Amino acid sequence: MFQDEARFGRISQAMQCWAPPKVRPVVPTQIVREYSYAFTALSPLDGVNHSLILPWVNGEMMSLFLEEVATRHPDEHIGMVVDGASWHKAKDLKVPKNMTLIFLPPYSPQLNPVECFWKQVRKQGFYNKAFKTIKSVEDTLEKILRQFEKLLTTVQSLAGFDWIIRTLLNAN
Repeated sequence: MFQDEARFGRISQAMQCWAPPKVRPVVPTQIVREYSYAFTALSPLDGVNHSLILPWVNGEMMSLFLEEVATRHPDEHIGMVVDGASWHKAKDLKVPKNMTLIFLPPYSPQLNPVECFWKQVRKQGFYNKAFKTIKSVEDTLEKILRQFEKLLTTVQSLAGFDWIIRTLLNAN
């Protein structure tokens, strides 16, 4: 599985959008520095993905997330690919017995398929919106993440590795 975290908050992000010809779209904007963090792990092989929305990113929150993923896969040993964030190497990090952390090379986010997943999450619920509360941000995020837990083939496609896997499986 590949793992990453992303920050979601009340700072709006204006993006291109459709509007009728000769009409300039009006997009709400705001800068409010309130955030929550989504932790996600996904498997490009089968599209299985798990997420938690947590208040911070640190060793304690990462340990909580890893334990949740390990609990959902009690009969499997998980190779969890992570980047070099400090909380992935924290002294207080608790890695479950059925999990091994595998570190990506430094400065290589393009190797983590969760980055593509985040782009789609933001596109579906966060562009061109201004949220009144951090709770509304978290509610929107939860709704989108729950949808993705059911859309396994979509997650496979977003992960971008599905063509490699199909090629390898067909070669054997």
